[in-house]
Amino acid sequence: MSQSEEAVRYPLPYEGVLEAPAEWERLRQRCPVAAVELPSGDRATLLTRYEHVKGLLSDPRFARPTAQDDSARLAPEGAGGVAATGSPELALAAKGEPHQRWRRQVGKWFTAKRMTALRPRMTATAERLIDEMTEDGGPADLKARLGFLLPVYVICDMLGVPADDRDRLSHWSDAFLSVTRFGKEEIDKAQAEFVQYMSGHISAKREEPADDLLSMLIKESEVEGQGLSDKELLVTAMGLLVAGHETTANMIGKMIAMLLADRSRWEQLLADPSLVRTAVEEALRFDTNLGFGLRRYISEDTEIGGETLPRGTTVICSMPAANRDEDVFADAENMDLGRSPNPHLVFGAGPHSCLGQALARTELQVVLEALLRKLPTLELAVPTEELERVEGLLVGGLREVPVRW
Repeated sequence: MSQSEEAVRYPLPYEGVLEAPAEWERLRQRCPVAAVELPSGDRATLLTRYEHVKGLLSDPRFARPTAQDDSARLAPEGAGGVAATGSPELALAAKGEPHQRWRRQVGKWFTAKRMTALRPRMTATAERLIDEMTEDGGPADLKARLGFLLPVYVICDMLGVPADDRDRLSHWSDAFLSVTRFGKEEIDKAQAEFVQYMSGHISAKREEPADDLLSMLIKESEVEGQGLSDKELLVTAMGLLVAGHETTANMIGKMIAMLLADRSRWEQLLADPSLVRTAVEEALRFDTNLGFGLRRYISEDTEIGGETLPRGTTVICSMPAANRDEDVFADAENMDLGRSPNPHLVFGAGPHSCLGQALARTELQVVLEALLRKLPTLELAVPTEELERVEGLLVGGLREVPVRW
């Protein structure tokens, strides 16, 4: 199939909640640069091969679509597109030196050294949440009791936001990441509430700064010619709250479900806990339910896989499909907990790679270590075929992860 032929409906159908769509392999082999039809009815281009996905994500010329681009809409009435890219008033610089300046300012907080310093507090929080879950008795929803709460506590602590507001933050995050779950009116309302909440929080931090990321950024912004603008502070705070808990909360649930779906994987980790780090990386690579994929707006004609994509094309980079590419990952369809090296693309690549990947990795490692240590008999409380996917959002996950011990 070529770009000129009938488009494939996207997102692709899944045969099982933890299984890869059969279409991935066919597309990689026969049509790695494929025309797809989005829920909006608009057309985009889907990449499924590792070399193409990594190459485009690493290309500094291209960034995510913005409200100013004539890009493909994700859903009817622009729902999802507004939330994902931001309104013109809320958009950050998408590329170039302004974007790199923003990354340098915010990236100071996400160093490996700082993550190491945060690790003991994360571990204590994870163990407390596990203890509370076990005290209440099983079965329990591990996503709700641990997967969701730990990242919320961590990112709220980093931003100085009250964790008691987690339910509101979760709703705003879902609206921010909506493709088809919410309508445009609901998304606009949620975004307005989120902006008002975070604007007030930033104002409070100006009055009473503390030892948190926002206070640090505000302090730097008050030095003329340095730091972030008020708009950048607002969008940064909103973006970090969404990314800092939504994606990691989903990944914790998926990781544990994958490891428990085949009991030999859990037993392997119990026998050799030193595999935790590589097991986390392999869970990230093996995850089929990563979400919609990263989008890029082609601002000039470019060639990918022997095909010329014209300026104005919206490209969807399927990282989970690329992470199953046998040209890069031997025995890619099997989960190898000791796989190394493991150059997966979950966090993107190049100048737009995920700033918070060190934080996400640390949280995933901490959770897995704590569960192996405290609940060695952990198992899924339902067959894997009864697990249900999160639908209608840019990020993928499981609705619940029922477990017992």
